[in-house]
Amino acid sequence: MELLMLIFVAVIPVISDGLTVRGPSAPLVAPLGSSVVLLCYVDDPLPMEDLEVEWRRPDSETLVHLYQDGKSQTEVQQQDYQDRAHFFTDQIQHGNFSLRLDDLRTEDEGQYTCTVHSQQKSGETVVQINIDVVRLRVLGSDESISASVGEDVTLSCSVDSHFTPEHIDVTWKKTDENIQVLLYKNNEPVPDSADLRYRERVEFFTDEIPKLNFSLRLKSVRTEDKGVYMCEVFAGGLSANTTVELEQLGFSVSHIMVLILCVSASGSALLLCCLIYCRNQNGLTVTYSQNRDVQPGSSMVLKCYRVKPLETEDLKVEWRRKETLVHLYQDGESQTEKQQEDYQNRAHFFTDQIQHGNFSLRLDDLRAEDAGEYICTIHSKHRSVFSTQITVEKHFTMKHVQS
Repeated sequence: MELLMLIFVAVIPVISDGLTVRGPSAPLVAPLGSSVVLLCYVDDPLPMEDLEVEWRRPDSETLVHLYQDGKSQTEVQQQDYQDRAHFFTDQIQHGNFSLRLDDLRTEDEGQYTCTVHSQQKSGETVVQINIDVVRLRVLGSDESISASVGEDVTLSCSVDSHFTPEHIDVTWKKTDENIQVLLYKNNEPVPDSADLRYRERVEFFTDEIPKLNFSLRLKSVRTEDKGVYMCEVFAGGLSANTTVELEQLGFSVSHIMVLILCVSASGSALLLCCLIYCRNQNGLTVTYSQNRDVQPGSSMVLKCYRVKPLETEDLKVEWRRKETLVHLYQDGESQTEKQQEDYQNRAHFFTDQIQHGNFSLRLDDLRAEDAGEYICTIHSKHRSVFSTQITVEKHFTMKHVQS
């Protein structure tokens, strides 16, 4: 709600060239962002013909407002005061030339001169505005935050002040690397302001912003997210900040379950499981296919997926065996013409499952030479998101090949 301050005080008449103009006897005190009325009037109404009223800043000769030729001349007033300085037009005929100044700023503090010209007579009064600067306080968390890789965390930041959100800008930064995490400006979040590392992983609690709560949700925490974050608030020419530390990125429940499975698995499966875990530090979850015996000519699914689906726009999935391209998904379809000839018509995607985060590969007509390591690499938004490695071993299937 706009705060309009009507301050009624004793007035001091100023006589100049025969015209007595009255104004307040004491400075006007008002907070930032509010509206204030600068009194300027005469006891008896003046003829409207040739009436001219000027409001200026005497220290800089800045034209704040001009009434001339029967109307406000807004096009000649200084730009900073356009849409902020207004006359009570219906009161001019009654000798009231007061000015309402909206959305007070720190630079509005100082003297204002109201000069009235009427039929060869003139007079003026001086009004002093003092800005009541309320301290801008930004509150955060007193303790550091611990989280597990892949979890979501909340970084606290709230503003204690009379300012409203439309007068506040907020910048979240990772201070130890000087990375911009997210920005709130012009009364709305700016998602594109986020560094690529954080894009689509950070957001404000929009329902809380009217309460001056600018806390940040950081989703799918990664090991590289560890560090100090600053919430810096700008309002009315003032600034204040708070910091929070994200530390101790430990194992999540899903990681612990994977490790338990690793311990109970065979040695080769243990190696595979640990490889996948090490590549899971960016908050993504993939699965693995345990080594098993298969018959020549049969099919096998090499599993690769994440729990939370990725956006399919600009999504690229590569399955490789060393430098050999086994299968490629790009531009919304399998690029079969680019895969190595030995795998054409044998390596297939579950195309209808890609939108659900399943990038597994079905390899048909298995051959002895298919044994080896296969790497699944996912690229999203022009960067590598994760990769995992699958090992296909021969075991006793070779006996069937030799017989």
